[in-house]
This record gives sequence, structure tokens and C-alpha cells, in this order.
Amino acid sequence: MQSVTLSLADLNRMGATDFVASLSGIFEHSPWVPERAVPKRPFGSLDSLHGAMVAAMWAASEPEKLVLLRAHPQLAGKEADAGTLTAHSTSEQDSVGLTRLSAEEKARIVTLNAAYLERHGFPFIIAVKLRSKRQIFEAFEARVSNPREIELTAALSEVGKIARIRLEALLQA
Repeated sequence: MQSVTLSLADLNRMGATDFVASLSGIFEHSPWVPERAVPKRPFGSLDSLHGAMVAAMWAASEPEKLVLLRAHPQLAGKEADAGTLTAHSTSEQDSVGLTRLSAEEKARIVTLNAAYLERHGFPFIIAVKLRSKRQIFEAFEARVSNPREIELTAALSEVGKIARIRLEALLQA
């Protein structure tokens, strides 16, 4: 996770390579998203920066969107167990107690992760910092049986929310 906060003016002044590098963690393992926002600079607000990146995400091809979604870790999944989550994901999952599940909760989330991935082909994505652990489990259970096209849209919408939270932290908006 970025330890140095930046300003919007800093981002607007940077060369394209530094801009992309500074924002590469906003969309999980997907630097192509900020890369596609570079031509939209300068940004007058956090809203306009976020909007440009989210628009780039939505304008992507379906295969690109799937790669973006598949770059996200499962909630309390094997990446968390192995300690290989990004700093952002670790902080987010830890903030709602997903790193400290009871044995029953862990068994339930393992089952939900497997069922969701099997049905949709990408991990369940939710902006955990906007919800309690109970709300996350409820949403997971409600969404696992949704049609894939609904979940594709829901997951991308959640990615946009996660990006907003990460941008706010980076820019201290």
C-alpha cells in the first residue's frame, strides 16, 4: 500500500509512466486502467480521476474485464492463508475481520468461494470497507446464485467502489 500521500496536482504533473505506477494498485493488478486514463489529464477533482478510470474499466472488452475481476483475491481465501494478498487487500479484509474468522465462518466462506467461482468464473468481489462482516456474508449468500451477467455487472460496480476507497486513501481527499 502507498505510504506516501500524493496530491491530484502531483498526479497531473507526472509523466505517464509515473502516473500509472502511482495508481497501479487502485485496480487490483491492473495498471492498464490508469494507463487508459492518462489522456484525460489534467484532472480537476478526485471525482474526475475516479470517473475516468471507472469509465476505462467499463469501456474495456469483456475478456479484459474478466482478467481484472480474476486478479482480485477470494475473500479469506488461499491468498490470505498464504500471506500473498496485496497490502490493499490485506488491509481491507483485515478491517472487517475476514482475517480472523471462526472455524464455522471459515468453512462457510470456503464453500461460498468455491460455489461462486464455479458458477461465475471469477471471485466474489465486494467493497468490504463499506460493510460489516455480517453484511458481507449476507451479500455473498444472496449473490452466489445470481445469473452470471448480473454478477459481472455487480462485481465491476464493486471494483469501482473499491477503487474510490483506495484513491481517497492515496490522495487523502
